[in-house]
Amino acid sequence: MNREMPMRFRLVLLALLALPAALRGAEPVRYSLRFPAPQTHYVEVEADVPSDGRDHVDLMIPVWTPGSYLVREYARHVEGVTARTPEGKALTVEKTAKNRWRIDSAGAARVVVGYRVYGREMSVQTNWVDGSFALLNGAATFLTPVDGGPRPHEVRLTLPATWAKTYCGLPIVAGDVPHRYLADNYDALVDSPIYAGSPEVDQFEVDGKPHYIVNEGGGGLWDGPKAAKDVEAIVRTQRDFWGSLPYDKYIVFNLLTETGGGLEHRNSTVLMASRWAGRRRADYLGWLRLVSHEYFHTWNVKRLRPVELGPFDYEKEAVSRSLWIAEGLTSYYGDLLLRRAGLCTDDEYLAGDVAPTGADADKPKGDIQRLQETPGRAVQPLESASADAWIKFYRRDENTPNTAISYYVKGAVVGLLLDAEIRRVTHGSKSLDDVMRLAYPRYSGATGFTPGQFRAVAAEVAGVDLSSFFHRALETTDELDYVETLKWYGLRFSTGEDPKDKDKPKKPEKAWLGLDTKPDGGRLTVAAVKRGTPGFEAGFNVADEIVAVGDERVVPEQWSRRMEQYRPAEKVSVLIARRGKLMRLDATFGQEPKPLFKLEPDPAATDAQKAHLRAWLGK
Repeated sequence: MNREMPMRFRLVLLALLALPAALRGAEPVRYSLRFPAPQTHYVEVEADVPSDGRDHVDLMIPVWTPGSYLVREYARHVEGVTARTPEGKALTVEKTAKNRWRIDSAGAARVVVGYRVYGREMSVQTNWVDGSFALLNGAATFLTPVDGGPRPHEVRLTLPATWAKTYCGLPIVAGDVPHRYLADNYDALVDSPIYAGSPEVDQFEVDGKPHYIVNEGGGGLWDGPKAAKDVEAIVRTQRDFWGSLPYDKYIVFNLLTETGGGLEHRNSTVLMASRWAGRRRADYLGWLRLVSHEYFHTWNVKRLRPVELGPFDYEKEAVSRSLWIAEGLTSYYGDLLLRRAGLCTDDEYLAGDVAPTGADADKPKGDIQRLQETPGRAVQPLESASADAWIKFYRRDENTPNTAISYYVKGAVVGLLLDAEIRRVTHGSKSLDDVMRLAYPRYSGATGFTPGQFRAVAAEVAGVDLSSFFHRALETTDELDYVETLKWYGLRFSTGEDPKDKDKPKKPEKAWLGLDTKPDGGRLTVAAVKRGTPGFEAGFNVADEIVAVGDERVVPEQWSRRMEQYRPAEKVSVLIARRGKLMRLDATFGQEPKPLFKLEPDPAATDAQKAHLRAWLGK
């Protein structure tokens, strides 16, 4: 008994220590948020911060937010930081770094810090406040103690009279005070965006767990019930993929604000799209693709994650070579599980017709086509693209396509090839699905995976050495080999020509310089010049104004039709204006490359190949 009691005591102590901070009695940081004049785009914040009798308290606001690998300097929108004791005595505030403030607490038990945050950036990583609604991201809003240790953070909102609701993934604090939420720690607060306004909300349940789609800005154009039904299909398909739902509730913040983007959170996601996205098939598939991608992050990234992505240092970049897994494989499965959910057809999935809405909505392309059209694939390896995300991916310029690749795009293509390779070497008994499901229990806890550990799990499932595959796909700029993948599934690359048109007279090929152009105040200007195109060889620069082709004036709306008047191999002199100076460039028109990487079933596919394709697509 004397030996047993200490053991029991230790077990009880360990159990208590394992409880969340909110249950252990740690003093919380309490925030009160007000919107006295939301049309001015400000939220006023008052933070009641424990100081534990210290001489000073250091506060910080993050410089970045998880899921978006760019230093965004959120402190630039923080204004008017003041401090006082709970009794009202003013305290000195000193700014000690770009994102830090020191409060002279003078031994007080708590300090009350007030500040304002400006929010008028319509993106999923930042804040938006106006007369109709607010979206607040934790990293962009909440100052927190630098060295305070883990403690709960409580948020209470006071709404303008015209706003009706708030939604947040955090638990609601029970009681008479509305719009009150409790985060177990600062990480949970950062990972839980808050919406306030008067939205239209659709709801469904899966496994007894509520799912909310908070629609802002539908304007009578958005079909909420249809979207909710399709999102439910995505949830059920991905639940079946992983085996269970790892949350108590889930919220889709669907902001139909005529912009784009998505950002994952532990039990919610913020999406931005057009209210018109439901009116056209390609646009709606783009929205569903975005939902499927961000929802897959519920498991891949928010739980199963690269070791660098948590615990977070919000003041320093978290560089990882594994974003091709975090984002690229999520892109791969986001699209594939859309097909398995029955929300797009085989042809739409294979052809890449689930391309995002936006600039490319009229020209949907699969990831293979996008990759093969990017000259940067011969410059930047995939793991380097992941590691360089902080300085390249979110800081694109006109030369980016020539020097870099997207770890989303190439990562998805590598996912396709890796999946097919595992299926091939295991004779269809295993797949990349098994890799993800095996990695999940191993690396979704306190510690994430290293690049080598993920490779080892893939090799374990495949039962063969995959080091040469990973070396080529991740560490070199060698062209990817699609042969075995096409052979396994019975697919081929289509020329894009309709067999029904084979007897019709062919249109003559029009001239092509390979320039991206845009109208600029009535002028036709060059927006991008890809390496290896006739325009690159002729010496065109970004921002050149194209004045005339030959001696014929050309204006923006005439450019495409003017190219139809010339033929490949014709030589021409193009008059341009560069920094106000007129000059001529001699160019030889080329022929625009045909889309050569559009997947379609091979009519000669065997029964075995057709069976492999059905198994992959989940039919």
